[in-house]
Amino acid sequence: MYAVLVLAGTMLAGILYFRFNPDASPLFPKCPFLMLTGLKCPGCGSQRAIHALLHLDFRAAYTQNALLVASLPYLFLLIATQVMRFFSPYATATFHLRIRQPAVIWTYFAIVLMFWIARNIFGF
Repeated sequence: MYAVLVLAGTMLAGILYFRFNPDASPLFPKCPFLMLTGLKCPGCGSQRAIHALLHLDFRAAYTQNALLVASLPYLFLLIATQVMRFFSPYATATFHLRIRQPAVIWTYFAIVLMFWIARNIFGF
């Protein structure tokens, strides 16, 4: 039941992001960190990047949030191993544990922090 709700919510979000442009629609929230500080957070531009990706405009997506686009292979890998674990818990357990190790997560966290700092210093 939980998987069905997650899938339905993801599909609904995908339809909304495909149909409505986050730049022009009041349906989507603005970044509170950007509004308060004037600085971009690591997630700034993600809504517009998702909209661009759903329209297969990879250049615009990369321009809006390069980290999101660069993170897609890892995200898909995490999702794929989770789905495979659902159907075959023992077959993918070791690989699933490898990509979710603390070292991998901390490395990704460091990359996010570096991106956050760099995008505000260099303006991308």
